[in-house]
Parts: sequence; structure tokens; C-alpha cells
Amino acid sequence: MLDLIKRYWRTINRPSAYFSLGFLTLGGFIAGVMFWGAFNTALELTNTEQFCTGCHEMRDNVYQELQGTIHFTNRSGVRAKCSDCHVPHNWTTKMARKMQASKEVWGKVFGTIDTREKFQAHRLTLAQHEWARFKANDSLECRNCHDYQSMDFTRQSPRAQAMHSTYLANKEKTCIDCHKGIAHHLPDVSKAGEK
Repeated sequence: MLDLIKRYWRTINRPSAYFSLGFLTLGGFIAGVMFWGAFNTALELTNTEQFCTGCHEMRDNVYQELQGTIHFTNRSGVRAKCSDCHVPHNWTTKMARKMQASKEVWGKVFGTIDTREKFQAHRLTLAQHEWARFKANDSLECRNCHDYQSMDFTRQSPRAQAMHSTYLANKEKTCIDCHKGIAHHLPDVSKAGEK
């Protein structure tokens, strides 16, 4: 094994017989830029609504529910798409979320939630995973659009004013603590303790 490593090191350390160092450096840089561009393009394509609703599990279940909410149609015309709420915006946490999503792809491939009945059977577990993720990151995806500092408390109900100015201000609670079911139907929590 050690001999194999030494032989590999000698090979990559040896100067090129045909190409200059400048050509190899420039070629490596261009190849790196092309790879990075292709990778990010593919990554952004997986954040589109068309991609998210490409499978019937999402299109026929949660996407239908989203269409009836204020996040889909509202007086301001601002509409949240799936990735706005379910994919972090900064690169590091976005990559971690994409790796977590590979488990969801596994479920798609093996038919874990391929019917409405199977989806409903797993709905509470799926929701609890999302709620826990929102709780852990202080509802970061909500805060990408809803800024506490910009809230006009005078346009909120007295109850919302009290909750936002108390619990949200002192960070005792985060958005998901009170706003479960804001974009999708709430699962039946009577069978299991809510997280």
C-alpha cells in the first residue's frame, strides 16, 4: 500500500512532458470554473417550483394545499415557492439541507409516500422533522422574508402584537411555534405527542 502511494505521488509530482505549467494552471482554472458553474446551475434547478412539483407526491398533496394560502396568492403579489421555505439561502446550510433531501428522494424511489394514503400515514413524521428544523434554525427561512424589525405592530391584531412584541422579541419562541399550518394542512397530532 505504501508503495502504491509513493508511486502515485511521483506521478502527480512529475512535470508534464507536453504542456507548460501555465497551460495546465489555466486549463485547471477554466475546468474548475466550468464545473462550479454547472454544479451551481444544477443546484439552483433543484430549487425551482417545477422541480419540486415534478413528482405527484408533492404536486398532488402539499402543493395543492399551498395554493389555498396567503403565501401563494395575496394582495401584494409576492409569492413564496417551495424552496423559499424549505431550502436555506446561504450556501453551507443549503448544502446540508440538500444532503438531507436525498433521504426524501430515497423515499420517492422506493415508494414510501407514493400514494395519498401513504403520504397521510407519514405526514406527522414529515411535519415534525420540518418543525424541528425550523425550531433549530430560529425559523431562518421565515425570517428571510419576514423581518421583525420591519413589522408594523399597529396593523396586527392585539393578540399578534402581544405575541410578537413579547415572545419573538425576547427570542423565547420562533415563528414555527405559532405558525404551524400556515402553508400546509396540519397533520393529525392526536395519535402522537407534538414535538
